[in-house]
Amino acid sequence: MGFFYWNAFCIFLINFVPMKTMRYFIVLFILFTFSAKAQVMHCGYDFTSYVVLDVHEAGKKENIKNLRITIVDSLGNDVVNKANKYSYNHANEPMVFTFNYKIGDDNKRLTEGGTAAKERWFFPYAKDNYLLSVNNTFPADSFQIKIEDVDGKENGGKYKTIILPLYSYNIYILCSNESQQAGMKFGRKMNKPIDVVLELE
Repeated sequence: MGFFYWNAFCIFLINFVPMKTMRYFIVLFILFTFSAKAQVMHCGYDFTSYVVLDVHEAGKKENIKNLRITIVDSLGNDVVNKANKYSYNHANEPMVFTFNYKIGDDNKRLTEGGTAAKERWFFPYAKDNYLLSVNNTFPADSFQIKIEDVDGKENGGKYKTIILPLYSYNIYILCSNESQQAGMKFGRKMNKPIDVVLELE
């Protein structure tokens, strides 16, 4: 298809455009071609967004480890990702947050305490935070976030279970077209972790 258009364009130039102005048409055509190709290039996070949580105790900056954090419905029941309806990961499983981790030169997860020359966070838009991958059509406003301390006092104390509302502007929208960007303008500005403060029982 592209070859056909290029031939038609060349025939048009040769027959109808003076030699002096032909170069401008060629430059415009090349720019248009590269622009069209750029629009179909894929972003590394195509169709994927993230929910990121910074969960800590009052007055402390460190995230509390070993928490079970899930997406729940209005009754507090775990939301199951049936047939990848809400996320492209972990089909038919409850939507459970994981703790961000570092990867090495080979893009594989580093072991606890391990180092690498080019180590970086798996999800680069967050540091030591909890995160959950969701698709761009995830209906955040329909759900809530449940945070439970499941390891007792091993992570520094037994923390109270809380349930928080979730909003569309809490979602990290990473790849979108212009219309989506316009519709999510406020949400995109909010691209930062949800700050959660837990209390000890």
